[in-house]
Amino acid sequence: MPTRITQIGDPSGATRRLKVEGTLTLADAELLEGICNELCSQADPCISVDLADITFLDSESASVLCRLKGRGISLEGLDLFVRKVVELAEENGSA
Repeated sequence: MPTRITQIGDPSGATRRLKVEGTLTLADAELLEGICNELCSQADPCISVDLADITFLDSESASVLCRLKGRGISLEGLDLFVRKVVELAEENGSA
């Protein structure tokens, strides 16, 4: 399944929510990072990334997720496997 990144509306406007579905490879993760960078440049919003529907994650994209997490972006919906891959990227200093 190709990657789909969708911005989900938040009635309060306080948080920008992004839902990621499908496979997440380096190119897709870099696109996600670019979207987050763009959102961060707009009026200091909180950003939440929902990763519950990720079906594949490579180590390079885990490093990008680790960088996002380090910038205070909330990673939600992580299943055990995805959480572990991101933790390993953090431990290995891949961020």
